[in-house]
Amino acid sequence: MRRLRRLHLLLLAPAVLLAAWEAVALFLVIAGAEPGARPVLMQALAGQAPALALWWLAAAGAAAFGLYRLHQALIIGPARLADAARVLAEDPNAPPIPMPDAAALRGVARAINALAQKNAALRLETDRLVEAATAAAAYQRDQLAALMAEMEQGVIVCNPDGNILFYNERASALLSPQFPAAHAVGLGRSIETLLDPALVAHAREVLDTGTAAEATPRFVTALADGRLLRVGIVGVRPVNAAGPLTGFILLLDDITEDHRARTDRDARAAALAETMRASLASVRTALDLLDYPDLGQEDRARFEAIVRDTVAEMGDRLAAETPDNGDNPWPLHDMRAEDLIAVAARRINAAVGADVACALDAGMWLRVDSFAMASALAFLAARYGMKAPALCARRAGDWAHLDLSWQAASTHPAVGWQVEPVRTGDGVLPFNVRDVAERHGGEVWSVPAQEQERPFIRFLLPLAEGRPQTLAGPSASRPVYYDFDLFKAGAEHRALDDRPLTDISYTVFDTETTGLNPADGDEIIQIGATRIVNGRLLKAETFDQLVDPGRSIPELSIPIHGITPEMVRGKPRIGEVLPAFRAFAAGTVLVGHNVAFDMRFLQMKEAQTGIRFDQPVLDTLLLASVLYPHEASHGLEAMAARLGIATSARHSALGDAMATAAIFLKLIPLLVSKGIVTLAEARKASEASPYARLRY
Repeated sequence: MRRLRRLHLLLLAPAVLLAAWEAVALFLVIAGAEPGARPVLMQALAGQAPALALWWLAAAGAAAFGLYRLHQALIIGPARLADAARVLAEDPNAPPIPMPDAAALRGVARAINALAQKNAALRLETDRLVEAATAAAAYQRDQLAALMAEMEQGVIVCNPDGNILFYNERASALLSPQFPAAHAVGLGRSIETLLDPALVAHAREVLDTGTAAEATPRFVTALADGRLLRVGIVGVRPVNAAGPLTGFILLLDDITEDHRARTDRDARAAALAETMRASLASVRTALDLLDYPDLGQEDRARFEAIVRDTVAEMGDRLAAETPDNGDNPWPLHDMRAEDLIAVAARRINAAVGADVACALDAGMWLRVDSFAMASALAFLAARYGMKAPALCARRAGDWAHLDLSWQAASTHPAVGWQVEPVRTGDGVLPFNVRDVAERHGGEVWSVPAQEQERPFIRFLLPLAEGRPQTLAGPSASRPVYYDFDLFKAGAEHRALDDRPLTDISYTVFDTETTGLNPADGDEIIQIGATRIVNGRLLKAETFDQLVDPGRSIPELSIPIHGITPEMVRGKPRIGEVLPAFRAFAAGTVLVGHNVAFDMRFLQMKEAQTGIRFDQPVLDTLLLASVLYPHEASHGLEAMAARLGIATSARHSALGDAMATAAIFLKLIPLLVSKGIVTLAEARKASEASPYARLRY
């Protein structure tokens, strides 16, 4: 807008100058005439006024036209040439520069196109060499991906920050939300948004405490839909097994049906035991009668037959109904007592703010649910305000005693402490202290203070059968199953605004609507989105959902978006779709083309749905106007053509989102070349665009 105003002022300048020159000339002519001749002169000039005005208009128009041509040739032409050259420098696949109108610039355009062709040829050769050098790595990566895709277990690979770097289809299916299109599992997302953060944090603490071979925590967690998942976590360390974790791998199994079947079998066994009491009573009665010395041979044989038949029947029923007490669905894992006490001590310290004294027998291994044990110990210490807490683990035959002791002056646990639900800072856990002991097949009790001794609570825990088998150490023949950089930690502690555009995850989205006016009752009828992570468009991670608008779709709009009333009939309403879309976009920056329009529709639904999208937003329309200030159009199709992007499925929400994502990826290096590197700089540049003043 400012440039247009300057151009208008430039074109008006000749008219103003000519008018001023003509006025000064007339004044000098009249002033230099004799006083008596001035009236005659003025009358003569008045008669020539139309001719003078026509001359002024012609001269001013010619001068303005000349200035406009000069402006186009010397200012706009070179500026457009510079913009196009900048695109070619960043993207060798961009279309060649069109020939400018100014003949003087055509030679420059040809030279730039020739250099761009040579640059493209060099890049192609470089890409060929890089591709050849990394072919082995790609082959190994594809082997790993194919292997994990065929696994019956869900597999998720995370970096040290807990962000997902790899997952297979099984993991996606196990953690699928209400809307499968929302892809709850996605690259760059935090695993703590999918699984209980407390369980994940505890498992990672166990991994940090032990070595990769010694610490393999497992836990069972319930999903929102009631399904049970058994999760095993394996730490990833450098080949020499030294240094901190570089990532971790989660293995997921759905044990819902197994757990339900086990529960049903246990219920049947309990019912069987109840019904067999009558049989046992019959046997006992028959045995008592057999003790009578004067019982006749015929009666004795009859009672012996009753005992044999009843016992045989009971054996058959027991064999058919006894539940299989195989693997515990709430799994225990082998863990060094030293590691368990270290984890529990940190939890107690965080709960009561006191250092924990620790003692134990050397070399002892326990078979435990470390999360449940550490949570129970920290809960007891905090619940009863234990002063100077201490932990001690000692062998006791085939079992171990794990004692939590405290100063005698502290409050002693009240009656019912074993069945009080375990609480943490995040809420109430689904078990009590008694459950924890029974989960280990052990016992728990409290011992009051005695002479020279502190009161304590003792857990009876099973010893591990033996030290877990140590994994083979690194050797020259150790197979390498991956050769790509999965495990670099991110910089999540930095403020989002200060992060480079290339390091941010984005959700690129678009909407189709019944019309252009949400305030007048127009509604969203489709939301489409895709994700960009680490500078890569994730075409497999998309959100594509039709929405029942609850109103008619104007016939005039149907040819534009192609969505008919029949297509949205029976689809979810916006109140159901927006929570799924918010989950899909969680933790990312929103991107759209002319996104103010889409955001207005979302904002109009905040009061109705309670869903608010408050993350940062970038608009490719505004960014394009910053990069191409001299271009007349910044529409989606014009931008795609300018950047050499092929578009398809236009005017569908997902198709437009895909096109916008491809454009955004092309814009990022152009923004960086102009010194717009961080999110804050991109937002500031967008605010300065004249298009930022548009309102919907």
